[in-house]
Amino acid sequence: MARKHSHRSETGRTTGHHQQSGPAGQPDTMPLNKYVAHCGICSRRKAADLIKQGLVQVNGKTILEPGFQVTGNEHITYNKKPIKPVRQKVYVLLNKPKGYLTTTHDPKNRKTVMELVKPAYNGRLFPVGRLDRNTSGLLLLTNDGELAQKLSHPSFEVKKVYEVHIDKPLTEAHFQQMLEGVMLEDGLTKVDALAYLDGTRKVLGLEIHSGKNRIVRRLFAALGYEVEKLDRVMYAGLTKKNLPRGKWRYLSEKEVIWLKHFRGA
Repeated sequence: MARKHSHRSETGRTTGHHQQSGPAGQPDTMPLNKYVAHCGICSRRKAADLIKQGLVQVNGKTILEPGFQVTGNEHITYNKKPIKPVRQKVYVLLNKPKGYLTTTHDPKNRKTVMELVKPAYNGRLFPVGRLDRNTSGLLLLTNDGELAQKLSHPSFEVKKVYEVHIDKPLTEAHFQQMLEGVMLEDGLTKVDALAYLDGTRKVLGLEIHSGKNRIVRRLFAALGYEVEKLDRVMYAGLTKKNLPRGKWRYLSEKEVIWLKHFRGA
């Protein structure tokens, strides 16, 4: 497989072209879910789900197997619309306000994060992971399905740092328990680091790499606390520096390289 040569524009986007060839000049093949990810629809894992739901067709035939091999020369559609691999990779960091859903579309027409980053790119972008509606802070959006897959995989152990406001002081016993592990319905979960941020013991800094849904709120709820405010202040080494609430910026080339080539960011 030929190496992809790319260059980065001044806007923080990455562009490039590539060709693939296999033995005897035959085109290389790739799994259908990987192809869909390359089209900027979603991560490979999410693409596999979309294929199993019957939303992807190859040459007019619905394919339900994510591993189905394609060359890219076929007529491939998603939701009955033709899709092609994106030539321009875009990486956007958003400081999400409360009140916005982390989704590309909401059937109830509620506010979504896509409204906030619409000026960033006129093609498809999708969130990497999610922040619930009442959580604010850092959210990465991209059309790079491969990077999204990597950051979403548990083995990459992406570290997230939150500022947490709870309804009553956290006791020393519960502080220690969160470090040692709290049993939830989906298993034992512990935080990587925890600190009181003020004298009330109701504002805490918390570091965790678990990607489980609503994990921070569920950890405190299991110990009898209600999270009143939750803000993600760091994600995979990226911070909110010079990024006001509701605003976004492109990642720098250095940041993209870091995310692609380093583990446990």
